[in-house]
Amino acid sequence: MQSTHMQPLTTKELAYISDSITNENLLIKQCAATAATTQNTIIQQACLSYIRSLDSHLDQLVQSLEAHQQLAPAQIQ
Repeated sequence: MQSTHMQPLTTKELAYISDSITNENLLIKQCAATAATTQNTIIQQACLSYIRSLDSHLDQLVQSLEAHQQLAPAQIQ
């Protein structure tokens, strides 16, 4: 079994992940609002399904940050 060594995330990568988390949260809120207000059950179900997918993406982004947290410097230089 080959060992994989993670490298610290760059500032650009951290910014991208942060932006992605913000975007996922916004999409979740928009889908939840649409699902709560629509009378069309097909649209409501599609929104709820999309929310589950977005939640999964959000979890992956957070897990990525957590996996790299131990590699982060103790303080910004």
